[in-house]
Amino acid sequence: MLLSKGFEVEMYTGTPQGDVIGLSDKIVASLDGFVREPDSRNVEYTTSPLWKYEDLLCALLRPRLQLREFLQKLGNYTLIPGSTLALGGSDRFFRSDPNNLYHDYIEQTYGTKVVTASVHINIGIKDPETLLRACRLIRVEAPLYLALSAASPFLDGKATGYHSTRWGLFPQTPTHVPLFESHAHHIRWVEEQLAAGTMQNVRHLWVSVRPNGDRRPYNLNRLELRICDLVSDPISLLAIAALLEARLLQLIADPSLDPLENSTLPATNLPEELLAITTANEIAAAQYGLNAQLTHWQDGRSILARDWIAEIYQDVWAIAKQSGFNCFLSPVQKILREGNEAQQWLQLHSCGFDVRQIITQASLAMRERERELEAELCSPVAA
Repeated sequence: MLLSKGFEVEMYTGTPQGDVIGLSDKIVASLDGFVREPDSRNVEYTTSPLWKYEDLLCALLRPRLQLREFLQKLGNYTLIPGSTLALGGSDRFFRSDPNNLYHDYIEQTYGTKVVTASVHINIGIKDPETLLRACRLIRVEAPLYLALSAASPFLDGKATGYHSTRWGLFPQTPTHVPLFESHAHHIRWVEEQLAAGTMQNVRHLWVSVRPNGDRRPYNLNRLELRICDLVSDPISLLAIAALLEARLLQLIADPSLDPLENSTLPATNLPEELLAITTANEIAAAQYGLNAQLTHWQDGRSILARDWIAEIYQDVWAIAKQSGFNCFLSPVQKILREGNEAQQWLQLHSCGFDVRQIITQASLAMRERERELEAELCSPVAA
């Protein structure tokens, strides 16, 4: 059994020297499949829902290759890795659509805290109660996916002390989002937020995990994991998605994995206790990545993010193998061994490389990796 899956990928555009330049208006006007963000310095593309990881890899690569070709026509421009304005520019907003009232609200309310690049992973689950159960489990484990994907240790030319500066700064909205206990609870809560103005529209729910669908909050068909930084290597991104899918398949087979059923925490208000633990875990994972000391939702024990991920990996390996995607899951081990992208950059920084050198080199490496994967795996499709 496989679930459908797709990605929403936000990326910065800029110069080979790592300076981020706003080009989204030109990109969106000329290329199908790309949409603008409120700030012009990043642009988003979305893959269609697909079941096979081989197909998903090419769906990730082809728009980037198309975008790179277009950027070269505009000038000497490229794609910039990372999830924050690493070399500078966080002091002002560059509007992509000055006439958009929702963008007015975002700029005035949040400023450049939202000018980040990330990847959202969508996994198809049609039954609404199964979907809400999945959202509960993945929300309490979302810090693990942040730890794997963290790629924003720099802002404005300096190391910030975070592995994911993006998630450390990002304005999660509304300020308190409950652990939805049912589809009816979710509908009621969203309607209340819209009436109170704490959400401007149904999209204005910025939290690590949310149920999504064609007519939110009523018609829902997928889980959207929003916590991940931009993962520049497609193979690593597929591995993180494979870990997520395998965990969801495990939950579908065993609904008792629901944290509201499975947690043994001695709490008078378990949903709020789980939320408090999760919030603290997100803060720790944003700062320390795979080395973060977290609290396990199941029994309250203290555990390193990397050890918790390794436990889940062992639990779901057989499921991934039975479903035929274990080879896409296995690169999770490489991330645990070599560190997330932020760790690798911070290691270079500690050896004396400045932020510009690191981002420039990472940008070049991302381009070469895409070319290598295209040549090996996607050229027949692309041709």
